[in-house]
Amino acid sequence: MTHDPIVELATHTVTNQPPPLEGVNLFEADPGLREALVREGAGWAESAVRAMGAAAGSAEVIAKGVAANRNPPELHAFDRYGRRIDEVTFHPAYHDLMRLGLEAGAHSIAWTAGRTGGHVAHAALEYLLTQAEAGVCCPITMTYAAIPALRQAPALAAEWEPKVLAAAYDPSFVPIAEKASATIGMAMTEKQGGSDVRANATRAEPIGGEAYRLTGHKWFCSAPMSDGFLTLAQAPGGLTCLFVPRWTPDGSRNRIFIQRLKDKLGNRSNASAEIEYDGALATRIGEEGRGLAVIMEMVRHTRLDAAVVCAGMMRQAGVQAVHHAAHRKVFGKLLIDQPLMQAVLADLVVESEAATALVMRIARAFDGETESERGFARLGGAVAKFWVTKRLPGVTYEAMECLGGSGYVEESMMPRLYREAPVNAIWEGSGNVIALDVLRAIKREPESLDAFLDELEPARGADRRLDAAFNGLKDALAAPEERLARRLVEEMAVALQAALLVRHGPSEVADAFLASRLPGSARGVYGALPAGPHLEPIVARARIS
Repeated sequence: MTHDPIVELATHTVTNQPPPLEGVNLFEADPGLREALVREGAGWAESAVRAMGAAAGSAEVIAKGVAANRNPPELHAFDRYGRRIDEVTFHPAYHDLMRLGLEAGAHSIAWTAGRTGGHVAHAALEYLLTQAEAGVCCPITMTYAAIPALRQAPALAAEWEPKVLAAAYDPSFVPIAEKASATIGMAMTEKQGGSDVRANATRAEPIGGEAYRLTGHKWFCSAPMSDGFLTLAQAPGGLTCLFVPRWTPDGSRNRIFIQRLKDKLGNRSNASAEIEYDGALATRIGEEGRGLAVIMEMVRHTRLDAAVVCAGMMRQAGVQAVHHAAHRKVFGKLLIDQPLMQAVLADLVVESEAATALVMRIARAFDGETESERGFARLGGAVAKFWVTKRLPGVTYEAMECLGGSGYVEESMMPRLYREAPVNAIWEGSGNVIALDVLRAIKREPESLDAFLDELEPARGADRRLDAAFNGLKDALAAPEERLARRLVEEMAVALQAALLVRHGPSEVADAFLASRLPGSARGVYGALPAGPHLEPIVARARIS
């Protein structure tokens, strides 16, 4: 007995269509991720990462991602009697996906593993989870990234960290003492300032000790049903970082009022809100006037994840394109065997492999075993965030085109990936903000730049084109200009990706990258690889069935 759909119809027979891409282990099918997990020191987490790969590639979880996007969150600002409740409700599929990520430890493994490679394991779990649904990665990322900031307020960390790091998901809207686990959000941006958070107008009035009352607005508050938020406000001593719980110690609702939810292009399963603080109770983290420095500890980690999830979505887009081409026959031959399509597919795989190698190496630096590694994490993390997020939209578009018209309809995963693609280049600092941050780091932290350049040295001598790129980059770094900051960061990212692929990647992937990405050889479209690299082994790295 078969449960397959009917293909013999009255007017035609359904043929030449690819089978559903589901029921696969996304970790086992990804050689780049498997190799990087071991190489970057997290081989010990393989069983957990493999389990996430199986879940994220299952038909059940894929269907939950679809459902969570088709049924976006809803705001209930008031109850039936007109009393404020400020609650956001989500589809059950969203809760199931959150539970999958949190029970796997995607938010906590970096802090609880107690061994080298914790951030690599975290990155691998998010890389896989985002391939099923990216929306839940936002609150998971912020919960992960909040730990370094919370630890700057020891009493607050002692109360909250056990719940934040619990490998559990508790969506109930009750005080923290009554919950098994907690998630953390962030609210920094205001209407008048945007990325310029120094222009924030929200006021923080001290009421004794480390307690404050907040009055003001936030134009973007991510994951508004979180149990607490990191925020910035103007205290008497200047811009200050504060922690705002949803509930006050006496068990009453904190005065955080959700004005509306954003109607976003993508990321639709996740809620983003406009909020107002009307005398909301908050606890100061760090010193008054040091708010930006404090919250940047959180932002550095969210920027890492912005690059990681983009690498994961690149991988999924490439896999979707290769899968379609492997089962679709055109002009009498499978698309995957046709030279021009093969060139496009190989180019997408090269981009994906380079992104994966980059983000996993940066994740290892976040373990920070040496001062050099910590410096490399600060500079390299910003470079990776800038470049990988910029590359994703082009990859998703080109992969969609490989599927043709069927890739443009909502039944395909491609429209969801395409809508999601731009957001991480905007969140946590747009391209210009990141480029300027890199420029400042180059000038103010010479040790971070030295660590970055040291990472390139082991690949020197492997290829004359690579040596020429390294030399050109060194010249550009000697006198960086603001007007050319984007170009400089691009050259830094490409040089680092090239060095990693030459040292660790398959020779075919490394050769194709060097021939098509280095300064002077880059092209404006995917599929314009020069003659030379063998394409079949490259495409095979993204072929699942």
